[in-house]
Amino acid sequence: MKRSRINQVIKDMEALAREHGFEIPPFCKWTPEEWAEKGPECNEIRDNMLGWDITDYGLGRFDEVGFALITIRNGNVKNPIYKKPYAEKLLMLYEGQTSPLHYHWSKMEDIINRGGNDIYITVYNGAEDGSKLDTDVEVSTDGVKRVVPAGTQIKLSPGESITITPYLYHDFVVPKEGGPVLLGEVSMCNDDEHDNRFYDEMGRFPKIEEDEKPYRYLCNEYPKA
Repeated sequence: MKRSRINQVIKDMEALAREHGFEIPPFCKWTPEEWAEKGPECNEIRDNMLGWDITDYGLGRFDEVGFALITIRNGNVKNPIYKKPYAEKLLMLYEGQTSPLHYHWSKMEDIINRGGNDIYITVYNGAEDGSKLDTDVEVSTDGVKRVVPAGTQIKLSPGESITITPYLYHDFVVPKEGGPVLLGEVSMCNDDEHDNRFYDEMGRFPKIEEDEKPYRYLCNEYPKA
């Protein structure tokens, strides 16, 4: 993925957040030059990988499969210094973009449509071995419980949300028309390294082709204190 494309995605998400009245944290606005001056007082940001994150799941098809996100706050299950048991993210998907089917072994989360397009979330019950079950799925959307058949797509319009429980397979699908969608995620402490089970094997960070300077650092690029 070219750096110029990553830079443009970040600018697009900044604009979408402003459009819908969502103010992003100060550290999401720091330039690489500003980061060079940051000392150990910013280690919570470094250690917990707060900030910008762009993924194409290693597939190299970001416009089809992937999304942009900001980790706003998060604890750290590997480091007892950081005791927050909760996390918050802001995500953006372009029209026609999808995120692959996956579940979490431990994390419970709410996915909230913060504005823009609709989002469709496909739901299946998952098993410990990673298999996808054909059983009916109990879902809770904005406090209302219902039971739907396996493989149902739950539509979230702006302002609506769904609760994702452990072992609940889910994906994201954005309509091919209507523009991008801004999503919120409020969850238990997030551990992408150990708590994501993708139905199909996936990678994580994109391979970057440096065709221009970074506009913002990604969360795995911060210089050490």
